[in-house]
Amino acid sequence: MRLHRLDVTAFGPFGGSQTVDFDALSAAGLFLLHGPTGAGKTSVLDAVCYALYGSVPGARQTGQGLSLRSDHADAGTRTEVRLELTVAGRRLEVTRQPPWERPKKRGSGTTTDKAQSLLREYDAPARAWKDLSRSHQEIGAEFEQLLGMSREQFCQVVLLPQGDFARFLRADAEARGKLLGRLFDTRRFAEAEKRLAERRRATEARVRDGDAALLADAHRMQQEAGDAMLLPELAPGEPGLAEAVLGAAAVARSTARERLTLAHCRLTAAESAQAAADRALADVRELARLQGRFAQARQRAAQLEERSAAHRETQTRMERGRKAEMVAPALELREAADAEHRAAAAAEARARGPLPETFTDAGPAGLAAAARRAAEELGGLESARRAEQRLAEIADERAGLDRQERADEDVLREAAGWLAGWDDTRAGLQARIDSAQEAATRSEQLAVQRDPARRRLGAARMRDQLAGDTEGAQKRVIAAERQALQTRAHWLDLKEQRLNGIAAELAAHLTDGEPCAVCGATEHPAPARKVAGHVDREAEERALAASRHADEQRTEAERRLGVVREALAAATAEAGDAPTARLAAEADELERAYAQARRDASALHPAHEELRRAERERERRQAELRQAEVAAASRIARRDTLERETATLEEELAQARGTAGSVAARAAQLERQVALLTDAADTARAAEDTAQRLKDADARLADAAYRAGFETPQAAAAALLDDAEHRELQRRLDARQSEEAAVRAVLAEADTAAAAQQPPADLAAAERDAAAAAQRLRDAASARDWAARCCAELDRLSARATDGVRRLAPLREEYDRVARLAALTAGTSADNERKMRLESYVLAARLEQVAAAATVRLRRMSSGRYTLVHSDDRTGRGRSGLGLHVVDAWTGRERDTATLSGGETFFASLALALGLADVVTDEAGGVRLDTLFIDEGFGSLDDQTLDEVLDVLDSLRERDRSVGIVSHVADLRRRIHAQLEAVKGRTGSVLRQRGAG
Repeated sequence: MRLHRLDVTAFGPFGGSQTVDFDALSAAGLFLLHGPTGAGKTSVLDAVCYALYGSVPGARQTGQGLSLRSDHADAGTRTEVRLELTVAGRRLEVTRQPPWERPKKRGSGTTTDKAQSLLREYDAPARAWKDLSRSHQEIGAEFEQLLGMSREQFCQVVLLPQGDFARFLRADAEARGKLLGRLFDTRRFAEAEKRLAERRRATEARVRDGDAALLADAHRMQQEAGDAMLLPELAPGEPGLAEAVLGAAAVARSTARERLTLAHCRLTAAESAQAAADRALADVRELARLQGRFAQARQRAAQLEERSAAHRETQTRMERGRKAEMVAPALELREAADAEHRAAAAAEARARGPLPETFTDAGPAGLAAAARRAAEELGGLESARRAEQRLAEIADERAGLDRQERADEDVLREAAGWLAGWDDTRAGLQARIDSAQEAATRSEQLAVQRDPARRRLGAARMRDQLAGDTEGAQKRVIAAERQALQTRAHWLDLKEQRLNGIAAELAAHLTDGEPCAVCGATEHPAPARKVAGHVDREAEERALAASRHADEQRTEAERRLGVVREALAAATAEAGDAPTARLAAEADELERAYAQARRDASALHPAHEELRRAERERERRQAELRQAEVAAASRIARRDTLERETATLEEELAQARGTAGSVAARAAQLERQVALLTDAADTARAAEDTAQRLKDADARLADAAYRAGFETPQAAAAALLDDAEHRELQRRLDARQSEEAAVRAVLAEADTAAAAQQPPADLAAAERDAAAAAQRLRDAASARDWAARCCAELDRLSARATDGVRRLAPLREEYDRVARLAALTAGTSADNERKMRLESYVLAARLEQVAAAATVRLRRMSSGRYTLVHSDDRTGRGRSGLGLHVVDAWTGRERDTATLSGGETFFASLALALGLADVVTDEAGGVRLDTLFIDEGFGSLDDQTLDEVLDVLDSLRERDRSVGIVSHVADLRRRIHAQLEAVKGRTGSVLRQRGAG
């Protein structure tokens, strides 16, 4: 990395713009940056660090915001840092501008601009700069990757700021390891350690999973085998697990086969016993059946003897019923004739009831003659009946003409009245149409004005809301700034308190016989003690974290304030200065006018439709007037014709009605009389016929009863059976006969009679014996099935366990091999005597090179007294191989670097930094550090040591490297010709470059 040019504006103590030409200063190889205290020497280094990483070195870091701005700068000048450099063969230019609170362009007050960054690269073929990035974080990450160092590491190796240049010399092994790992890119070795560890864990997990599966199979085999298998008390991963499980499985399989053989024998014996018990049960059941059959037959025979009297009665009744069946046809004929005669006599009585008394004794012939005479008179009334019907039709027609005349008169009056107001109706409808048309035109005009009014009103409301939000955001910014200042002041107070009590903190780690880290003494007669309220490192770091968090909150509050202000400006440009209430009233009035116009315009179509309906109604009423006039003329002619026809019909009907009220009434009387006489004649003849048939039926019934053996027809009727009684009696006779036959057959069986002579069968005892034998058989079968399943399951699990053991063998070998390699690279193996990790081993070699390169310069600076050596010893729980010691040639003893004095620590750390830069540059792929800065520390050197240090620094020109020394030591201004002087004044500091080529 080589710096070319630095431009700063309104940064730190520099109120205006200042430029540093590093190419001219670096031509001499060694240049001096000097000036009085507070003039801005360290600010030049801060500007370099801020340009690269976006923040300043550790102890001088106060944030990334307005604290970087110069108090001497004009209000309209923005803070800016621009650095041009070459790194990794690329010429880059980075420009950074922190957040800036500037005056508003319009109105009073200030506004905050966001931080801006720009990274450009010089394109040599095109001879032009091209933009790479504008992201603040992205540019910092890009330089961190190109340089291979974080901001803190860059400050340790390149800038070496005040009080921090000896940090790397006194750093612990972990801190040295992190820095060296980034500089020499040993991540691949750390990655190798990580991958070996991951592979070891993966193979270990696979082995444990295999052992767990093997133990699971063993537990399942134990569940199957029971007490016949004892599991080994081994955990997954322990040696000998597979052999123990396979041995226990073999014993369990052998025991299970023996149990299966015994179960087969027990099952065979149980089957034989169960067959014998079943045969005995069958014999007892057969004997019990025969004995029960014989007893049941005897009981049925006794029951038949008890019911013999009822059986004989049933036989007698059945015999009389068969004889009565011979008389049944005559009985049925007589009952039918009797019923027919009674029905005919009743009908005759009903028919004679309505007749006059003159026809009471008349026979069928007299009634028929009277009916004929009435029918002849009825036939003579047919013509008169048609005339009377026509007269009724004429009356209906005349009434219809009267109704039509009245309806036409109503229509004429209504139509005439409606047509009289037609002109006024038409004029009113046309006026409504014109008014609605005007409203439609007005609504279209208002619709164009609605959207602009609504947008302006919305912008005004947003303007009012944002105005309030702006005040709130400003208050939050002020509160955040106040909080940031308070937390920073609190942190600085704690830091000062800790520095005041640092002696007690260092004394807490003193041990008798061990050298003091400050003075090197091994005796500690009066170590400092912590007082009440002592501030430790954790409290200081918490306060620092709180300060940084407050700075972030302040930046976020400023960003939100800028967003609100931009939105407020946009809303104000849209809404103008008009009050929101007035805009709202105007918008409401516009909406009301638009709604009213829309409502008025909506009446246009109904008005058109109503006008068309009115015109059609006018045409219809005019047609009705014409039709009513024509109908009135035709009605007059029709009335005259009907009057003449009515007079003729009245004369004809007066003769035909006689004493009746009308011809229809007279005809109805005659029709009723004819019907009654005819019905009476018919019923009288039917009654005479049925009486004769009833006499004939009585004679035939008496003859049939006598022939069947009955004294009277009534006795024959009583003995007659219906179908249900006949079937029931026949069923009883057949059941009796079947029961007698069945009882005789059972009593005649030889084996049944023989069984009846034996003792009663004990069926319950036989069933109990058979059930017990069946249960013993089921138990034996279950035991045999369980033993067979146990053998099969043990065989299957044993085979699976054997396969698992076979598959685990190569996996165990792989795990052993990977575990040895992982332990070796991690420094935990017994083979690794120094317990060094692989990355530490590589870094130890690099540190040894750095120590050797630093020793060359350290010997010159110390006149051959001191030599830097690296140590492989482990310190505490840290990593080994990264220790640094100094060898004192005057005493011949190896000392800790913490025992060096202030001046010795300065040139020792300087030599170490220069050696580190040489090794990094020589390392393939390493970062070339062509520009170094040393901030103070030369005041602690005597004249001879100062000469030797300057000689060493001057020799760096051989490797085309430049070193900038930041110091206010007067003697250096005489010895170093290339100088950059910082001069302070009331209006801010300025930079003056002297002696540069």
